[in-house]
Amino acid sequence: MKVQAAVMYGVGEPLRVEELELAEPKAGEVRLRMGAAGVCHSDYHVMSGQSGHELPVVLGHEGAGTITAVGAGVEDIAVGDHVVLSWIPYCGKCFFCEHAQTHLCQAYKAPLWDGTMMDGTCRFSNAHGPVRHLSMLGCWADNVVVPQESCVPIDKAVPFEIAALLGCAVTTGVGAALNRAKVTRGDRVAVIGAGGVGLSIIMGANLAGAEQIIAIDASPAAEIKARELGATHFVDAKKDVGAEIRALTEHGADYVFEAVGKRMLQRAAIDYCRPGGQVTFVGMDANDATIDLPSTGITRSEINVTGSIFGSACTTRDFNAYGQHFLDGKLPIDQLIGRRYRLEEINNAIDDMLSGKPGRGVILFDQGAA
Repeated sequence: MKVQAAVMYGVGEPLRVEELELAEPKAGEVRLRMGAAGVCHSDYHVMSGQSGHELPVVLGHEGAGTITAVGAGVEDIAVGDHVVLSWIPYCGKCFFCEHAQTHLCQAYKAPLWDGTMMDGTCRFSNAHGPVRHLSMLGCWADNVVVPQESCVPIDKAVPFEIAALLGCAVTTGVGAALNRAKVTRGDRVAVIGAGGVGLSIIMGANLAGAEQIIAIDASPAAEIKARELGATHFVDAKKDVGAEIRALTEHGADYVFEAVGKRMLQRAAIDYCRPGGQVTFVGMDANDATIDLPSTGITRSEINVTGSIFGSACTTRDFNAYGQHFLDGKLPIDQLIGRRYRLEEINNAIDDMLSGKPGRGVILFDQGAA
C-alpha cells in the first residue's frame, strides 16, 4: 500500500514527507494506522548524526495507533485493537526478562539498531530500494508495519495523543521516578531539564508524593509548564543552581535526575545531591560520552550514581498503569502536550523542539485514512 512518511536521507538535512510503499505484514508482524506520534530529541539524535543510523530511514519511535492487519502467528492482539508502540520490545525468556528487567532485554538489539524488522529486511521502500524503520517502528508515517512484540494493547478510552506519549517520554520520566529511584512521599527531588522527559519525571515525583520538586531549566518559559505538572520550585539554570538547591533543601536533594543528556549537567547533578542520596542519568548523550567522577567524594558521601533507560519499565505493565492513572486524573499527561502538528509540518515540529518551546510536540494522524 502507498503511505506518507517523513524520511531522513542525509545528516543535517530536513526530512522529506513523501510517498513510500509499505509491504504487507509477514509472520509475527502487524500493520497499524497511526493515531499520533511524539516528537522526541532521540529522533533528532539520528538527524544530527549522533546515533550513526543507516539511511534512508523513517524516523519516529513514540506512537500509538489501530491494528488494521495481522500476519501469520500473531497472538494476543487483533484487528481493531488500539496499541502503544514500544521502542524496546522484550522476549520474556532471556536472562534479563527472567530477572524482572525487561527494559534491558537484548533479544532484539540488532534489528533495533539496524532499523529493520526481526528478519533483517524492511517493509518501507521507494523506487531506489528499502527504507529503514527507526527502532523497528518508523512511526512518523500514516501507516506502519511493526513486530507484534512492539505492540502493547491499551484501553480505547485513552486518546491516541496520550497513548503515544506513553511510548517514550511519559514512561521514561515517570518510570525513572517510580521504578528506578523509587521516590516516596516527603522526598525532595531536583530535575535538570524541563523538556518532555523532565516534565514526566516531575509528574512521576508528584504522583509519588514528593514534598519538594525543583525544576531546573535555562528557559524561563519552562517554568509555567513545570509548575502545572507538579514542580514546587523553579531554578533558572543560569544562576548558581547548587546554592539555590541547598537554600531550598539544606543538605541537597534526595533524588536528582538529569534529563537533558549533557555531560556538564550530569557532572553538576552530583553536586546537587545530598549525602546518601541518588543521582539518576535519564537524558542521552553521545554513545561514547564520559564524565569525570569525584570518586573519593562519592565514597565519603555515599551518593548513588545510576542510570535509567526507558523508565526501567515493564511496558505491558506500565503503559496500562500510566494510562489508567491518566484516566483517573492522577497523571495530567494532556498538560504535557505543548503543540500539535500534521505530518507535513514535521520539520517545523523539530525546529520548535530545538528552540525550547515548552511541552511535548505531537503529530496527529487522520484515523479515517485508508
